[in-house]
This record gives sequence, C-alpha cells and structure tokens, in this order.
Amino acid sequence: MIPIKDRNIRRSFPVVTILLILSNILVFIYELSLGANLDIFFGHFSVIPNHIYQALHSELLKPFVFITLLTSLFLHGGWLHLGGNMLYLWVFGDNVEDKLGHIRFLFFYLLSGIAASALHVYFDPMSSIPTVGASGAISGVLGAYILMFPKARVLTLVPIFIFIQLIELPAYIVLGLWFVLQFFNGILSLGYETAGTGGVAWWAHIGGFVTGLALAIPFKKYK
Repeated sequence: MIPIKDRNIRRSFPVVTILLILSNILVFIYELSLGANLDIFFGHFSVIPNHIYQALHSELLKPFVFITLLTSLFLHGGWLHLGGNMLYLWVFGDNVEDKLGHIRFLFFYLLSGIAASALHVYFDPMSSIPTVGASGAISGVLGAYILMFPKARVLTLVPIFIFIQLIELPAYIVLGLWFVLQFFNGILSLGYETAGTGGVAWWAHIGGFVTGLALAIPFKKYK
C-alpha cells in the first residue's frame, strides 16, 4: 500500500516538515555531484554498525562515529529511496508537526531517527554496510500519527491482484499493516547473516516507530 494523501486538516503551516524535505533533496543532489567519491562520502557520514560497535568497545574516544547516527538521516541511496521517504514525510509529517509544535517536532524527528539507527546497530553490530536514509525518523512520525490520528482517512494505492485501486482507509489500518510488515521482516532478518550484503534496515523502522509512540505524548504541546 502506498499513501497518497490524508484527509486531516492542519492548523499551522508545516515549516519544519518542508525544510526537512528540502534538506534531504539538497543533500541528495550533492550526493549526485560526487560521482565516484560517493562511497567515500557514505563511509564518513553513514551509520556503519561495526564502526559504532568498535568505538563502544575501544579505549580511544571516537565521537565522530556517533555523529553518523544523525548525519545518516539526511542521506539516501537513490531516487526511489528518497522519493518514498519524502512522500511518507509529506503525507504524515505536517499533522504531527501541527500537534507537537515546530521546535518539538524537529527534536522529536531527530531523536526518533537516532533511536532507530541505534536499534539497527544493536541487532546487527557486525555489519560493515553503510546505512542511510530518513526512514527511521519518518517511522517515528508514523508512530506518533497512528497514536494521535488513528481514524484519519488516508487515500491509499492498494494493489488488488493485477489492478491498483485508490481506496480511503483509516490511518490505523494503513500504518498498522505497515508496522506488522516491518516487524515480521525484522524477525525473519534475525535468521540471516547480513554482513557484506545489502538490504533494508527493518529494525531501524521498528525502533523509529516504537520511539515515535513513546515520545508522542511527552512531546505534545499543551495549551
């Protein structure tokens, strides 16, 4: 299922959501300009679980390794990766920002992403594969959305056999099924050796979503 838009009126302009989207796009354009140097760039600014694991177990302090938990949130591996993430952020981010307030939303987003990357490192500490993408932080937004707006209608592309239908579904179904898919794929991934292979950081998605659920209420603005 692919969400297209939601039927959920917001009261304020989503300035942080838009700035986050623009930031991700600009960083991706910079990535494209690097050409053969992109791998070096990813090596410096993406999350590499084994590097963080080694830093945690080393007597020498290597603080920059931990900064990658933040910088990796603005990197993407391709147009489809970027487009999918930005679509989810645009559909669901504006209402969560409206509910939390602009500054709280920014910190909420970044903390969700950091927690998501940390859980990915925990479950796959020996991996030497660079992990990039905003999906962990956006998963936190989805967790907050399903808690705050469970019955909001979401216009969704749904494949039915060989046909694709546009259907309005409540958010708890769209995002609930999304989380179930991430969870079962995360469980299945535990049975495979991922070091040296590509793939989706399922546990980053799970960690971000759960973090979003946990932070949504304390981060909510009160009047």
